[in-house]
Amino acid sequence: MKRLIFATHNSGKLIEMRQLLHGTQIEVSSADEAGVTEDVIEDGVTFSENALKKARFVAEQTGDWAVADDSGIMIDALDGRPGVYTARWAGEGASDDELIAHTLEELKDVKEDRRGASFHCVAALVSPEGKEFTFEGVVKGQVVEVPRGVNRAKLPYDVLFQPTGFNLTFAQMSDEQKNHLSHRGLAFEKLKAFVRSL
Repeated sequence: MKRLIFATHNSGKLIEMRQLLHGTQIEVSSADEAGVTEDVIEDGVTFSENALKKARFVAEQTGDWAVADDSGIMIDALDGRPGVYTARWAGEGASDDELIAHTLEELKDVKEDRRGASFHCVAALVSPEGKEFTFEGVVKGQVVEVPRGVNRAKLPYDVLFQPTGFNLTFAQMSDEQKNHLSHRGLAFEKLKAFVRSL
């Protein structure tokens, strides 16, 4: 593998992937840089289905190895919702503030000891020949009753999610501390180990 296309238009994710694979001699490009501007409809019922769908599309379009991820929060008291609908369960195009408010409204009658939740991420890797690999990261915790910390753009749940064993929400942690603990960090560490073994 000399080149890896990340099926994302998110510049922050691209920077993170380049940092992760620094020193591996693998060139990491975004879908845009590879000439893929079309988005795939994420209609899978699992994180794995959505991640694979995006990675397959980019691998087919470019003839290169491709990686994509899908992630979300699953809240125990809501039977695992919002899950794959994490980014849009307050309505298509909902703002970060609307997603936070909607989540708190859904949990308004749920006591603190029943606010368990988990963040999930699946990173999917697809080869030019169509071989597929997935790597999952999960972090458990709970949804706090009052938002805490500074919201990172497009990551609204960070002010609500407190990982087990910590008194801080993700939003109250440094980027380094959060990335070390997070579902995405865990999934991409597994991906990195696999890529280095190729």
